[in-house]
Amino acid sequence: MQSKERVFHAVLFEALALAILIPASALITGKGTSDLAIVGIGLSLFTVIWNYYYNIGFDRVFGAERKERTLKQRICHTAGFEGGLIIITVPTIAWFLSISLMDAVLLEAGFLVFFFFYATGFNWLYDRFQPFKQWSKKAGA
Repeated sequence: MQSKERVFHAVLFEALALAILIPASALITGKGTSDLAIVGIGLSLFTVIWNYYYNIGFDRVFGAERKERTLKQRICHTAGFEGGLIIITVPTIAWFLSISLMDAVLLEAGFLVFFFFYATGFNWLYDRFQPFKQWSKKAGA
């Protein structure tokens, strides 16, 4: 995956996730959508950077041919990615939303369940359709 495609992939991934998570989190937590949007956007920016470097490393270890990856490799990919995010997200959520670490852990648990399925499905669909490559061909790039 080239750098431009990695950026496209990460931004698309985060934008779709935010469109789903911000309203759903507001309903579940009773917190305002503006507070959740700030947390979500900040964490998304961090996640985009993490996503870029994590996927470079994953491609080096498991090869760049993504269409050939097994379900087990995709699950390991998602679990490793999400595990790396926990280190920063839980204390950040607790601090910004003024909630306990335990409440932040519970909120993060909900996010992890969502992202486990979302990331696995998103990456599977993205690898099948590779929209960036199709768009680049149409644009003459």
